[in-house]
Amino acid sequence: MENIIIAIDQGTTSSRTLVFSLTGETLFVAQEEFPQLYPKDGWVEHNPEDIWNSTLNTLKLAYEFIKENTYGITGLGITNQRETTILWDKLTGEPIYNAIVWQDRRTAKICEEIKLNYSDNELNSKTGLLIDPYFSSTKISWILDNVKGAREKAVKGELAFGTIDTFLIWRLTKGKSHYTDATNASRTNLFNIHNQTWDKDLLKLFKVPVNVLPTVKNSADNFGYIDFSILGESIPIFSAIGDQQAAAVGQNCFVKGDIKSTYGTGCFVILNTGEECVKSKNNLISTICYRLNGKVTYALEGSIFIAGAAVQWLRDGIKIIKTASDVEPLCGKHNTNRGVYLVPAFTGLGAPHWDPNARGALFGITRDTGREDIARAAIESTCYQTYDLIKAMSDDGIASNSMRVDGGMVENQWMVQFLSDILDIPIECPSSKETTALGAAYLVGLQAGIYKSLDDIKKHIRINRHYSPKMGNEERTKLLNGWVNAVKRVLSNYP
Repeated sequence: MENIIIAIDQGTTSSRTLVFSLTGETLFVAQEEFPQLYPKDGWVEHNPEDIWNSTLNTLKLAYEFIKENTYGITGLGITNQRETTILWDKLTGEPIYNAIVWQDRRTAKICEEIKLNYSDNELNSKTGLLIDPYFSSTKISWILDNVKGAREKAVKGELAFGTIDTFLIWRLTKGKSHYTDATNASRTNLFNIHNQTWDKDLLKLFKVPVNVLPTVKNSADNFGYIDFSILGESIPIFSAIGDQQAAAVGQNCFVKGDIKSTYGTGCFVILNTGEECVKSKNNLISTICYRLNGKVTYALEGSIFIAGAAVQWLRDGIKIIKTASDVEPLCGKHNTNRGVYLVPAFTGLGAPHWDPNARGALFGITRDTGREDIARAAIESTCYQTYDLIKAMSDDGIASNSMRVDGGMVENQWMVQFLSDILDIPIECPSSKETTALGAAYLVGLQAGIYKSLDDIKKHIRINRHYSPKMGNEERTKLLNGWVNAVKRVLSNYP
């Protein structure tokens, strides 16, 4: 009987369950989208039951495929949208409020108030992060203060907090496991990434009772077993890891200086810094890349809130395209961007600006500006934002000579070539389109003993497409100067 690995990839817009061979081949994919909720300007929520039901539905489809093909199951891994916050009743398992999504900016004022008495530097020295609505801590506090009776129940130990991995593990084990991994814990602003513990001072600062927090495990570990009643089989959960860190594992970024960029709803660049936790001088965050057998590998990370979401805006917002694939031919219609820039600060700007109050703008439009110009500007904006992150990493002392990319947007070959041009480095695209889920699967194999080491995993990577820069320095400089000027004009402190 051939063995396989199951991976749940719970994302911002959909839930997916995938089946992988032990060599990393994708055998099956089930996907189910769920609604995005926008109750107020800057607010982004999900119904936790939508997350659970979509995950369960895809898991059941994957299990049917496995049984039909008489595969043996090595184990299951989970990768997830990070920072997104859920609180639920420990007795009933019912959420007390919608999931507050990582994109949500409702706690901007809370963050500003905290900064009056506590500095980003103090926080950064413990968590590697900044005081920003992006992270889980203020989301937890907001729910506790805005749901009647929640704070009292939390203090009594009657509520549980989790990022999505924790919520799914709780549900899959029928409340037997309240766990997270070090990568997800490192995104809360409550976890000391140096001593690997929940920080008492930060819990007090953000008013989060310790009773609600999960136990923190390695990224490859025993997180419990799927309850028999769910699938008719008890399956071990052998990995949990945040989606961007999972992509770094799937891209085999195991050596200091290895770098990957994932283009989904947002864009996330992760640079492996090895055993050294590099403190950024350029508003990047230090984070945990993965923790294995108690040993931490660190990373520098830059987060872009709007990447693929800009394409969704073209399709669903201003309706100038019907499908995402319509964008690529539009991008190549003209030889230049004709001076049009989109700064997609729809929910503020992430790294390196960290301006929650910035808002999007379209610059340089004229009477003959058409949908092709706006579409191209949306795609270019993702590449310019990536440049900002790569430059910040270089200024922090770690430069990379190449980058691996993944995510839905990299199907757009025009975009990847422009990315290579604007970064002035080669770009590699792996054969597998499922590097995020694959990272979670690899960790399952590591925990199960299928792979003896990270070097064992490296044997399975396959590169499909290579891109080299073709743009001249003069053109590159001109385009980047236009971008810098556009960004300045959307910042909340612009004169």
